[in-house]
Amino acid sequence: MHKDLSRDYANGDFIAKAESYPPSWAAAAEATRKRLGDRARTGLRYGDRARQTLDLFLPETTTPAGLMVFVHGGYWMGGEAASWSHLAEGALARDWAVVMPSYTLAPDARIHQITDEIDSAIGMAADLIPGGPIVVTGHSAGGHLSARMACADRDPAWAGRLARVLPISPLADLRPLMQTAMNQTLHLDLPEAERESPALLVRRAGVDCTVWVGGQERPAFLWQARLLSEEWDCAWHVEPGLHHFNVIDALADPESLLVRTLLD
Repeated sequence: MHKDLSRDYANGDFIAKAESYPPSWAAAAEATRKRLGDRARTGLRYGDRARQTLDLFLPETTTPAGLMVFVHGGYWMGGEAASWSHLAEGALARDWAVVMPSYTLAPDARIHQITDEIDSAIGMAADLIPGGPIVVTGHSAGGHLSARMACADRDPAWAGRLARVLPISPLADLRPLMQTAMNQTLHLDLPEAERESPALLVRRAGVDCTVWVGGQERPAFLWQARLLSEEWDCAWHVEPGLHHFNVIDALADPESLLVRTLLD
């Protein structure tokens, strides 16, 4: 009988005042949208399903330096782009456009279908921002999805512009999740887990990757990050003292190491 690994992936249970984070994210995100005014274009549709929308944030310059994509987390079962608008601030200050897609959640979509949705969302955003490189980052499940965009098994029309991915606290090997209670919703089987695990796939040639993770994260997430860096022979960075809920905060700071690594 397989061991139940649910506790290994229970982030909030090991973060003080975890319940205070979602409302603070929502408030910061709303403040950013209000500040940007017409430069925040929310709810743009990239597909027919209810959650197939994206938010596009434009810098002050008329010609963006490139397109940054941020994919939210939530174990493919929760979350939405509107909670993270404030994380566009760092890239916007550096004259990059930013897109944040929402996507259909499990169990209404399997993980491979969510991967396809992110691909489609970036394709639409690439048409809206036709110049400059594309960099893709994401957090947790979004870290998985950002890494999937750099896998050689995918060949979207926009792939030639993809310069870098920066998965933050990514789920790189999905097989352990089959031994968690979450799989009652995710419905992962072994073929899909193997097919959708970036650590088991080949990175596209010419696409840079740095894996990012907080030093105070659950050991499973440190293992996942290290595994991806080893399998892809790429850099990884452990941010001292940060946990799963605050490791992404530096995306709002244009001078942070995280933003400089992502964009420079």
